[in-house]
Amino acid sequence: MSASVPAAARIMFGPFTLKPSQIFHRTALSLCLVNLKPLLPGHVLVIPKRVVPKTTDLTPAEITDLFQTVQVVQNALIKAYKAEGFNIAIQDGPVAGQTVPHVHVHVIPRHKGDVPEDAIFTMLESRDGDIGAQMGKKQEGVQKFPVFKEERRPRTDGEMGEEAKWLEGFFMGEAEKEKEPGHNHIKLNL
Repeated sequence: MSASVPAAARIMFGPFTLKPSQIFHRTALSLCLVNLKPLLPGHVLVIPKRVVPKTTDLTPAEITDLFQTVQVVQNALIKAYKAEGFNIAIQDGPVAGQTVPHVHVHVIPRHKGDVPEDAIFTMLESRDGDIGAQMGKKQEGVQKFPVFKEERRPRTDGEMGEEAKWLEGFFMGEAEKEKEPGHNHIKLNL
């Protein structure tokens, strides 16, 4: 962890400190971040700001915000990646395959024929989908990651920052939409 960043200002994903450049959207209670090694193009994570290991640890307001944010992210990814469908996955607890002790929702854009059958679930559960190990190695400066496919490699901070900045553009106007009558995205003032 960086000594120059006060603890209160750090953006945490479990035990890992995120760089602000990895975040592409924020709400009152949730953050959206790009993935170090996406399983498919556009694979992102939505996390609660508060570090909690399981969905049962979330407050009603946090769980509501988290899933409303997932829906907003899906709409942005439809525009950004022309997604035809999505895999939405949570590995809730270590026995479910969770490798970072912080609730996180995988939002994975899908296209017809992108991977055979439901191979995405095998990919998520493989060592290659182990986000905790990948992030730990990245913070330690180690670049030895398991490779599921030749083209999957850990991305640089610059590459992740570019994608996050690009994705931010698909959220322009979301604040205005939230003010419209009948918009269902909750506004929480904490």
